[in-house]
Amino acid sequence: MNGDQALVFAVLGGAMVLFVWGRWRYDVVALFALLIVAVAGVVPAEQAFAGFGHAAVVTVAAVLVVSRGLERAGVVDALARALARAGTSPTAQVATLTLVVAVCSGFMNNVGALALLMPVAIWMSRQAGRSPSLLLMPLAFGSLLGGTMTLIGTPPNIIIAAFRQEATGSAFGMFDFLPVGGGITLAGLVFIALLGWRLTARRDDASSPQHLFEVGGYMAEVRVPPASQYSERTLHDLLAAVEKEADVVVLGHARGEKWTPAPSTFHVWRPGDVLTLEADADSLRALLEVGGLELTANGAVHPEDLAHPPEELQLMEAVVAPSSPLVGRTTSSLDLRERFGVNVLGVARQGHQLRRRLGQLQLEVGDILLLQGGEAGLRPALASLGLLPLEARGVTLTRRRRIATALTIFGAALALVGAGVLSPALALTAAAGAMVLLRLLSLADAYDSIDWGVVVLLGAMIPIGQALESTGGAASIAHHLLELGRGSSPAVTLSLLMGATMLLTNLINNAAAAVLMGPIAISVAHGSSSSVDPFLMGVAVGASCAFLTPIGQQSNTLVMAPGGYRFGDYWRMGLPLSLLVMALGVPLILWAWPP
Repeated sequence: MNGDQALVFAVLGGAMVLFVWGRWRYDVVALFALLIVAVAGVVPAEQAFAGFGHAAVVTVAAVLVVSRGLERAGVVDALARALARAGTSPTAQVATLTLVVAVCSGFMNNVGALALLMPVAIWMSRQAGRSPSLLLMPLAFGSLLGGTMTLIGTPPNIIIAAFRQEATGSAFGMFDFLPVGGGITLAGLVFIALLGWRLTARRDDASSPQHLFEVGGYMAEVRVPPASQYSERTLHDLLAAVEKEADVVVLGHARGEKWTPAPSTFHVWRPGDVLTLEADADSLRALLEVGGLELTANGAVHPEDLAHPPEELQLMEAVVAPSSPLVGRTTSSLDLRERFGVNVLGVARQGHQLRRRLGQLQLEVGDILLLQGGEAGLRPALASLGLLPLEARGVTLTRRRRIATALTIFGAALALVGAGVLSPALALTAAAGAMVLLRLLSLADAYDSIDWGVVVLLGAMIPIGQALESTGGAASIAHHLLELGRGSSPAVTLSLLMGATMLLTNLINNAAAAVLMGPIAISVAHGSSSSVDPFLMGVAVGASCAFLTPIGQQSNTLVMAPGGYRFGDYWRMGLPLSLLVMALGVPLILWAWPP
């Protein structure tokens, strides 16, 4: 092992440890890994950032924009509204939901498809009187299976197609994945609908506010007396003074007969103003002492007993999506009250309410927020902050012309790619541009739809993957795989490669797994004097099927808190599903893509 190869292995090993640890964002880890190999000279300086212009990166970004355009046009909403006819049988509900999400995931980002259907699944669960835990994990797994069917269904397929382009001069086409992906998706959906959902953990309705949050149990009305030192000053001044001692949520402000829900913290108080608060006893005591405030006659009461009841306010639960700007930040840093007139009353993680100070809590993907505000503020806040509402969407008046336009643009792009007229990157970028020009989505919405963390991850990992190949590291790993399968059929070697990829993608981002395992697949093919196709296809399937943990795929992460799942719940259905994919995927690959 030469020095450059040892450095690449060390950097990749450290990166995988940090990916699994999760303390730092995966895009930050990947970027620093790239900088290390570039500074060391393993990757030439002029090629260090070439990955950001790679066709796979452009294609992934374009798919995300097109997916948002289809969403905004109401294409998937039109399908979701039909799900109410599925009845109340759990088998029928699981079968219908997983089928729809799988079909949608084949042609749009699977996280986007899941985000659209997750509120519907929760609504169906509550209507049937069951916990959402029976539907949400099948829904997530269905979205992963559906992504294996087409080139654009999941980032690993796009990456593997690019590896084939480099290895053979010809990339996988739009529907080259269908013979294998379609087979394992169909078998997987049948398994999930008939048996898989019965293996899911039975949890209480973790997405219901009365189970997740204890809100409104202790509220108070306080009056600003003339003698208060904070009279003629702002709420911001008072909250800053008690920041280290009290955790207070201001629900409303009353001056005379005028009630203002979620008032601005820069609103100036007047003597006699009344504030409606939510706070525990210690926080309320600190607020009264520091601010010189006094309790009204109502004192500490329940919401329905308030003199100025917050009838204009609504409660809404929402999940923090992977693309949300809240990830890694605190709610107080985004000034939700000032921008939207919205309060964050509680945060739940993995099915349990967090008891720490909300203003100092760093949010993570999959956290559930309990939001409070007016209708006019809540909806813009959800869109701006990348939050997914945990409630069934109301019936929207979507114009059929918009749906037809979106489908025409998308269908034309698929046809151009399928006919070989344009590359996926060009065709899908053109489709994204057309959707913006025709105002199916705004330019700002198009930029917001791109998961820039994934873009940075891919742009940084592609040169590292190339360094793994150029230093001989991929060939070394391939040699060991071939030694393990020596004297055996290609099916054994393919099974080892797919199994290793599947285990890896349960621990790190699926795109990163595809980038790392792609060069190894090519080296295995060359070492066994075989075609690269079956081994690349094995990596594509393995990188898309992370059913054992909540961290390997964003879809799994998103359903963890709403379903009340624990880390160890995933393997109960995920392990037999993974074995099914292996058992069926290997012969399908060897049939469709002989070695």
